[in-house]
Amino acid sequence: MVDDAPPIAFLDLMRDTPLWVIGAVAMVVVVCYAVGLMLLTRYRYGADRLKENNEVAGFKYAVVGVLYAVLLAFVVIAVWEDYSETEDSVRDEAKAAIDLYRVAQALPDNATAIQTAVRTYTKSVYEHSWDSMALGGRSDVVGGNLRTLNEAILKLEPHSPKEHVLFQHALDLVTLITDSRNERLDSANGSVPGVLWFVLIVGGMITLGYPAFFASSNLDAQILMTGSLAALLALTLFLGIAFDFPFTGDPHISKAPFADALLQMD
Repeated sequence: MVDDAPPIAFLDLMRDTPLWVIGAVAMVVVVCYAVGLMLLTRYRYGADRLKENNEVAGFKYAVVGVLYAVLLAFVVIAVWEDYSETEDSVRDEAKAAIDLYRVAQALPDNATAIQTAVRTYTKSVYEHSWDSMALGGRSDVVGGNLRTLNEAILKLEPHSPKEHVLFQHALDLVTLITDSRNERLDSANGSVPGVLWFVLIVGGMITLGYPAFFASSNLDAQILMTGSLAALLALTLFLGIAFDFPFTGDPHISKAPFADALLQMD
């Protein structure tokens, strides 16, 4: 989990605003910035003077563009991989809860208490965790239920070799549940440090500012090319931000595995 957690207002906006609205607004703002800056410099210096930069500045722009593209692609791929790993952790946590519920049937003495604790924990995750994680937080109710589950297992006193094996398996499963829960909680605040998003945003502004130093005889074509580049950059950057918070807004990781787990415990 990154230390510089995003402001709750930002997560609240992502949660309550449709994805297409945020994407459209971001794209319009970025396109207006790039095209507006290009038109401003063209008006200020004139097309003939800016054409002198085409050959020299074009090479430098290619280098800047490649560097920024590599950095942006690296972040988007890293965010997507973290999203997929978190999704796997959610499934692993739900599956471990089902397995523990079934193993408890063969455990001595405290089996009913363990099954009740597992079901209570699973239900609390389904009902409370996603709302808390959408704002980068964690549910105290779920945490308390997990402690209750741990205590129920630790109260077991295995005697036979079979009971010792089952007890160890139960400990392994509750450890898997705890580790998987910690992983999804860590991912709720995003996996990319804020300073890297800052570099990407500032780098994007610089990259989109470069076309302002070029000029083409065909103004309409230049506007179209600049706007297309800006739109593509905005959508790619927005894609990375959207997937960096896997429980906030859309797309988000589903809690369906826990609903399925509850059905299998009935």
